Amino acid sequence: MPIYEYTCEACEKTFEVLRPMSQADEPIPCAVCGGKHTRRKLSVFFAESGGKAVAGTSGGCDCGACSSHDCSSCGH
Repeated sequence: MPIYEYTCEACEKTFEVLRPMSQADEPIPCAVCGGKHTRRKLSVFFAESGGKAVAGTSGGCDCGACSSHDCSSCGH
């Protein structure tokens, strides 16, 4: 079963839920405040091989070697 991310419109918190794909867009109460107005977020995945990102995003680069702050372009 996939993990889906949802955001609560009342408390603005993000939470994750493990649920079947068939229920991905069905209403779900907020896991933090119990609010009924939640929406599913578009999630991205991250994969790493040999210490380098091969898919998704690593949240940016802090190595300072690349101007785009994207280590996939500089190899760090």
